[in-house]
Amino acid sequence: MSKKIEGVLTAIVTPFDAEGGLNVQSLKEQVNRQLTAGNGIFCGGTNGEFFVLNEQEKIAVTAACVDEVAGRANVVAHIGEIATRETIRLGKQIEKLGVDAVSVITPYFVPLKQNELITHYTAVADALSVPVFLYNIPARTGNTLEPQTVRVLAEHPNIIGIKDSAGSYESLSGFLNAVKDIENFDVLNGPDSLIHRGFVEGCSACISGLANVAPNEINAIWSHFRAGDVEGSRQAQENVTGLRTDLYSVGFSPAAVKKAVQLMGYNVGESRYAVSFTEEQQLQIRQIVTQYVR
Repeated sequence: MSKKIEGVLTAIVTPFDAEGGLNVQSLKEQVNRQLTAGNGIFCGGTNGEFFVLNEQEKIAVTAACVDEVAGRANVVAHIGEIATRETIRLGKQIEKLGVDAVSVITPYFVPLKQNELITHYTAVADALSVPVFLYNIPARTGNTLEPQTVRVLAEHPNIIGIKDSAGSYESLSGFLNAVKDIENFDVLNGPDSLIHRGFVEGCSACISGLANVAPNEINAIWSHFRAGDVEGSRQAQENVTGLRTDLYSVGFSPAAVKKAVQLMGYNVGESRYAVSFTEEQQLQIRQIVTQYVR
């Protein structure tokens, strides 16, 4: 029986140094920020810029997170690659590090049929000993996991849930409804705008990019809900939704999130991919953070 993944997991940023290399010390600092707020860690995901990390960096990021967490919270690592073979190869290295589970994005660039996605995920789950989460983010991959496909995959003993980052309540509720009668299979919410609603509808956890900027504010949605204070959870969500709307009007995640963390005084460096912020945009981000984050 795998450890239950619940509450808030932060889709942790991957800090880089002045030369663009991995900054492990800064990563550990960010991990501790999240632990202090009561959040677990999701590493190597979209906000961790997995798409510009090489294999050894992905392993190093995961190792640093597991080492720093030291059993105090859940650690889930993303291992998804375009090819099934490469996903398995990375997964076999990551599972040795002591993560609680891994997350596997749908293969990207090449369009796949639903039966091909079933074949891919089944092969990955068969090959690994660590529990597997499906990861649906069609806007970035071009491939969508359909609810019925997820129901089929949910029968696999080593597939324990799905992280849905499609961005809509319709998508989230579709998965919740499809697997509501399947034990030991959880739905994890991806969009920061749907954290409260996800918990109300039955999500066990959320994976939050904005928690990098506002770890306490994100955790408040969960902590109020867990304590039975549904209205307090809803109000905490309103504050987070305001932060999300305003920050993403300047620039989208993961770049805007990382820039905000940097402007808060943390040495996380720049994003590796081609993105930049003007002085005016950086001033906007500072003002937004001041307004919403205590």
